[in-house]
Amino acid sequence: MGITSSYVHPQLQHLVAKMTLFDTFLFYVIHFVDKFGAWHRLPVLIGLFYMGIRRHLHQRYNLMEVGSGSKSGSATGRTYDTKEFCYRTADGKCNHPNNHVIGSRGTFFGRNMLPFSSNYGLMDPHPSVVATKLLARKKFIDTGEQFNMIATSWIQFMIHDWIDHLEDTQQVNQFILPLNLTLYSTSQAPIYDKTNQGSEICAELRAPHEIASACPLKSFKFFKTKRISTGEPDMKDGSVIYGNNEEGMRGVRAFKEGKLRIGGDGLLEHDEKWIPISGDVRNCWAGFSLLQALFVREHNAVCDTLKEHYPDLDDEKLYRYARLVTSAVIAKIHTIDWTVELLKTDTLLAGMRVNWYGLLGKRFKDLFGHICGPVLSGLVGLRKPNDHGVPYSLTEEFSSVYKMHSLLPDKVILRDITNSTNPNYECPPVSQE
Repeated sequence: MGITSSYVHPQLQHLVAKMTLFDTFLFYVIHFVDKFGAWHRLPVLIGLFYMGIRRHLHQRYNLMEVGSGSKSGSATGRTYDTKEFCYRTADGKCNHPNNHVIGSRGTFFGRNMLPFSSNYGLMDPHPSVVATKLLARKKFIDTGEQFNMIATSWIQFMIHDWIDHLEDTQQVNQFILPLNLTLYSTSQAPIYDKTNQGSEICAELRAPHEIASACPLKSFKFFKTKRISTGEPDMKDGSVIYGNNEEGMRGVRAFKEGKLRIGGDGLLEHDEKWIPISGDVRNCWAGFSLLQALFVREHNAVCDTLKEHYPDLDDEKLYRYARLVTSAVIAKIHTIDWTVELLKTDTLLAGMRVNWYGLLGKRFKDLFGHICGPVLSGLVGLRKPNDHGVPYSLTEEFSSVYKMHSLLPDKVILRDITNSTNPNYECPPVSQE
């Protein structure tokens, strides 16, 4: 205990006290490496060992279920006939083979740690100081050949697929009530249900008039339990182009040969208000809409290939199979292409490929399939999901820190693409900023 007190941060000491002797030893190994900030400079094999230990500790001690049990019902689902639901549903249900609601729209974000419940020190440092001293850009540093605006567009494309916090208190009726949930605080007194909707059940945050005068959302109410519902399925299901409810899903379909709607020019169609027709178009801009159009066309190309090889498939089956293929392609690109470019280290490159293919590598998996467990054959293709004792979900802490605003430049440079590049692969000349 004396070593722990002097070596480990006070907020972590209670967690270390719960660990097994072996896990405590692993924790000290990780803590020692972190003290020197050197994990990414380690040899690749040692770096993989480090990341494996860290993942083991996080999975065992930093995954917390939110809304568990019959009283809240967030992840209380049922088994179902997986052969009947061997496709993606509109709201993400029936994706987990043992629980029909895990990862679906309207369930709760998980937690990596207990929410902070005290106001003491909450404003120290003041948020404005954090914003100006820590977050404000002093100078934009171009990432050069590593990253460009397409990569920035990609992560917004992904976020629209994974995460959606409530934007209006009224959305509670859309996301939570259809699940027949009753939320309970630590005292087990109901704080929200269909009959108890008084103002005492929530904490309301109001923005000052001078800040919110031009914003339609003047205030927002939070459950005192700090349980936060998601408006997107947590699974990587391509809802960013397919929609996350029945109405949205029907709106993007052409209902011909399984295909999605796309304009004759290869870009997204628009409705009468000139809003793009796609799964989720909020905060859309050229880069984001371009990727939506690209993967709509990818979906349609998959439909053409399936139709050629399986001419008996009808519109519905073509759509369902093409969605499975396209969403898997999107997930693979993010895992072993985008992420390794963002965190450009040899250790990360090896780690993400081990996640996908296993230590035996791509060639072995392509030849023999997933036959050797998650370490040797990767996490993709497991016969049964391993949720580590907690129903699968993205976590509130993840969504809080997964911010990519620093990728956005202060100005966009347009180049003359009609001017061919020289043999040295230099960028085309700038035409406009």
